[in-house]
Amino acid sequence: MHIAYSALRITNKQGKAIPSNKEFQQRYEGYITACSKYRNEIAAIQKYMPGWAPKLEVGG
Repeated sequence: MHIAYSALRITNKQGKAIPSNKEFQQRYEGYITACSKYRNEIAAIQKYMPGWAPKLEVGG
């Protein structure tokens, strides 16, 4: 999760995150919500596939 968040985050000069647009922000929030809901399942998968994370669909 942290890797996905870091890769997708756009920052300003003060280091604060800036969403690139409203749709992206909504998709990202949905992704975070889904990852939180299924964190136990994700952890179980990561036992066999270290570093695995659900893919974030950003395109329409």
